[in-house]
Amino acid sequence: MRPPALLRRIAAAAGLAVLLVLPAAAQQVQVNEGDFGRDVQDPTLMEPIEPPSSTVRLDPPREIIPAPAPLPRDEWQVTRMAGPSADTGSSSVRVDDPADAGMVADSFADVMSRELPAQESGLQLLGQLMRGDAQSTPPVTQAADPALAPSAANPEATVGALSIGGAHNDAEIWSAIREGRAAIDTQVRGPATATLIQDAGMPWLTFRHGAMLQWGGWLLLGTLAALALFFLIRGRIRIEGHATGRLIERFAFIERFGHWLTAGSFILLAITGLLVLFGRVALIPLFGHQIYSPIATVSKWVHNNVSWAFMLGLVMIFVMWVAQNIPNMTDLRWLAKGGGLFSKGTHVHAWKFNAGQKMVFWSVIILGASISVSGLSLMFPFDFHLFSHTFGFINGMLGTSLPETMAPQHEMQLAQTWHAIVAFLYIAIIFCHIYIGTIGMQGAFDAMGSGDVEVQWAREHHDLWYEEVTGRSAHEHIPPPQGQATTRHS
Repeated sequence: MRPPALLRRIAAAAGLAVLLVLPAAAQQVQVNEGDFGRDVQDPTLMEPIEPPSSTVRLDPPREIIPAPAPLPRDEWQVTRMAGPSADTGSSSVRVDDPADAGMVADSFADVMSRELPAQESGLQLLGQLMRGDAQSTPPVTQAADPALAPSAANPEATVGALSIGGAHNDAEIWSAIREGRAAIDTQVRGPATATLIQDAGMPWLTFRHGAMLQWGGWLLLGTLAALALFFLIRGRIRIEGHATGRLIERFAFIERFGHWLTAGSFILLAITGLLVLFGRVALIPLFGHQIYSPIATVSKWVHNNVSWAFMLGLVMIFVMWVAQNIPNMTDLRWLAKGGGLFSKGTHVHAWKFNAGQKMVFWSVIILGASISVSGLSLMFPFDFHLFSHTFGFINGMLGTSLPETMAPQHEMQLAQTWHAIVAFLYIAIIFCHIYIGTIGMQGAFDAMGSGDVEVQWAREHHDLWYEEVTGRSAHEHIPPPQGQATTRHS
């Protein structure tokens, strides 16, 4: 039995009413107290939250505005912000680049291929480091991939000094930053924080990990090889006369203390410095990072703190021995005969220090002072500007064109390079000094060991000094002590 027509009309009207009410009800969302009462999509639209509940109004669909097309190059905007502030003395540069979308970013390989030439000699790298110029050779560039950066969307993707990123690498703004003509403002304050581009970094890194380690390593190994060969040919230099059995004081306690303070601290500095310098190429491949890490940490701590003892020792030996290490004509004759080191039976006149010892003394003082100053510059970075002033003095004297204005990082790179080069020369000289003072010459170690030497040793190697302190001729016969037979040193 079908429902009456009236009922069918009522049911149809009710269904239509439900269809009309449901969409309107969907626009109201009930939230409990404590829920967000704010449209997170648009912070300007907010409904008050009232207990026990409130509502959040949903926004209607927003109109999607298409992104603007990239502007031509002549419409780029480089805006210089307000000039230097009276408070901070800094300003800023803003680059308005509308063509950010769709750009191909530089990869690390791209940057390295431009900054680091494929083949560089050590001298070229050293020259680049001195000048602060990493672009002495034409940079290697690559064209952008048209499939990734179509010319229509990226009209600036052409070959150039910094071309991969197209409009991201505006040559003019980057040149201004590189050359220090742009006013840079950074949130971090400090003497080196405003340097965004520093050209000497790559030559320094390449020279430090390549040529410097190679040259320095070969210098030390070559010095040891030469000393070993000399020992095989010449043998140990022995006392040739008859031993007297008598001793003469060569160095007082304070002199020996200053010597061993300098020598002991330098040995620690040399070992720790070489551990840090050669760690990446020698120790890490051999022991691994976990073992090398504490070695490097301890080496750095020892190196920084023992340096003060080294500088104190330098001052002591300079004050005590500078007057006796002034060169004179006797030293020229000593050098002309090679100090008697290359032939037996040859004894050359010498005062307390012969010409060879004077050369070691002045090398220790000059190189030691230089390595100390560069070390202080590294311990207190950016506080000492050593090379800009030095280069200015050299340019004024010789008419050269060394850079007189350089970034703080460039100063540190030159200081580290100079510190390492001087250290290599210093170690090589000390190798020779240690050789002569130990196995190279009989009786030499006693001078700095006990402070007393055999009288015959003093008469053969430092006859003028012996005559000065004793008032006796170095050639007179001295009989051995009573009851002791005359013996020859072996």
